[in-house]
Amino acid sequence: MSDPEGVGSDPVFATDTPTTAIPLGFEAASPKEMTPPAGGESQDTGGMVHQILRVFVENKLAVIGVVIVAFFLVFCFLGPLVYHTNQTNAQLALQNSTQNSPPGHGHPLGTDDSGFDILGRLMFAGQISLIVGITSALVATVVGVTYGAISGFFGGGFDALLMRIVDIGLSIPVLFLLIALVTIFHTSTALLIIVIAVVSWLVPARLIRGETLSLRTREYVQAVRVMGGTRTRIIGRHIVPNSIGTIVVFATFQVADSILLLAALGFIGLGVPAPQTDWGSMLSNGVNYATDGYWWQIYPAGLCIILVVIAFNFIGDSLRDAFEVRLQRR
Repeated sequence: MSDPEGVGSDPVFATDTPTTAIPLGFEAASPKEMTPPAGGESQDTGGMVHQILRVFVENKLAVIGVVIVAFFLVFCFLGPLVYHTNQTNAQLALQNSTQNSPPGHGHPLGTDDSGFDILGRLMFAGQISLIVGITSALVATVVGVTYGAISGFFGGGFDALLMRIVDIGLSIPVLFLLIALVTIFHTSTALLIIVIAVVSWLVPARLIRGETLSLRTREYVQAVRVMGGTRTRIIGRHIVPNSIGTIVVFATFQVADSILLLAALGFIGLGVPAPQTDWGSMLSNGVNYATDGYWWQIYPAGLCIILVVIAFNFIGDSLRDAFEVRLQRR
């Protein structure tokens, strides 16, 4: 057949490669778009901090825990600026109110046996409970991390000696040791912080010691040693920072444990001295009137302890998941 247009004979239109028609509505993909990803490649999800925050926020219970903790911080430390009550002068409290009055006008949660307003008392006691709980947890974490890192890094007989001291401390019942220390010394807020920290640093020391035994054999630690890095630099710049996940998780759980220990001491009458108080002391005082039906002296303080402890446990669980690499999506 003749080619009137001369297309077939034109070298410009001549081709040896067969063409495939592209259906309408579809566009040809570029070579870059058609290149499959290399096997084993992980999707970039941002830096480590971004991944930790993402995993943490995905845990709804952790978010609830943060909201509860934030609420109690505002309630205990900013609440007294709005809701003014007398929490230090028992004589003045009795003049302005009656003992063991039920919730009503002027006293939303009633009063206790000394005439103190229960709602204001919860704020006042919550300040002591949160300060002692958080501060003692931080002190215990710092001491335990330092002790455990030094023990695990040096190893040998020195490590064995330090761990035997930890074993002896762990063999003593915590509550018995707390009672003995508080009884020997004059009770104060500072003493309670120190005493609770003394019985709480043993567990992080053992945990960080195990982490250090594993980290000290890593290549980057050996490289720092070859380059002349000091032991202090290795522990402070490489061992401890790489154990940050374990440290943060323990510190969170320890806040809850410290609040419970303080509540236990307050419940048996060894809490902070009057006119100060804590939630455990309020609970102990309310139990004396449990048979009289004065529920407002028992449930509010007990509910505060339960909510704060559960909130910190929720946060600790989520942080453990966030720092656990195997539980993070890649």
